[in-house]
Amino acid sequence: MSLRLLVLDAYDDAGRRALQSAGATHAGDLYRRLLTDLEPTAHIDVANHCEHGFELPADLSSYDGITWTGSNLTIHLETPGVRRQLELARAAFAAGVPSFGSCWAVHIAVTAAGGRCEANPRGREFGVARKIILNATGIEHPMFAGKPVAFDALTSHEDHVVEVGPATTVLAGNEFSAVQAVHVEHGRGSFWAVQYHPEYDLIDIAQLGILRAPQLIDQGFFRDAAGADHYLAQMTQLHADRSRKDLLYGLGVGADVLEPGIRRCEPRNWLDRIVKPARASR
Repeated sequence: MSLRLLVLDAYDDAGRRALQSAGATHAGDLYRRLLTDLEPTAHIDVANHCEHGFELPADLSSYDGITWTGSNLTIHLETPGVRRQLELARAAFAAGVPSFGSCWAVHIAVTAAGGRCEANPRGREFGVARKIILNATGIEHPMFAGKPVAFDALTSHEDHVVEVGPATTVLAGNEFSAVQAVHVEHGRGSFWAVQYHPEYDLIDIAQLGILRAPQLIDQGFFRDAAGADHYLAQMTQLHADRSRKDLLYGLGVGADVLEPGIRRCEPRNWLDRIVKPARASR
């Protein structure tokens, strides 16, 4: 039987409208695209976070796996929307359904299991996260089977983990954020999460950058609007033509960013090493 997977789009309504205004793809659609590419026969439901929480198509326990997208929310502000998402994460742990996700997923998984996140004093890590390095545990962890020990990844985030609970194992980090990947075992469930975005391609960074450029200019990552526009245009051009050596050199990207088989190792391994064996054991 086909896998039954749930995508939780963790943006709120305002966040999704902002993405749409910039021509960016909704986070839930990015994850649907990712999972469809990895498992073409899977049945995939997408649930959007809204004013009253997620409108779930079915009971959590009916799914073989749950994926969490990035979000425009800030977990340490503890708004009603954040609290509802934390409640759902704890319900997924209690139901024993394995979870995987990007960016916000690290914050939700770690916080739901007793950890803590804050705004990163460095500002927003955006575009390409450089030199993410697996620690000794990460090197041996099944999430990273087939992944280089050090790699770059597409990213956009401004919060980071500052404290983990006893249920959380840190697997990777870089100079910008000490926690770039975690494995959380809590209650009956497990949650693999990465701070970066394996579901992104270059064009997704270019489109998201339209929204994030003013903040990045304020923080000094771009000198001015022209600098931001130039960077995002280069990302768009390289997405269209990956043979452009000038862009490859100028942007400093390699196979770990460009090749789907490397970029998507983590969700591929989650499906193969966690979701499918759990499904087979039912």
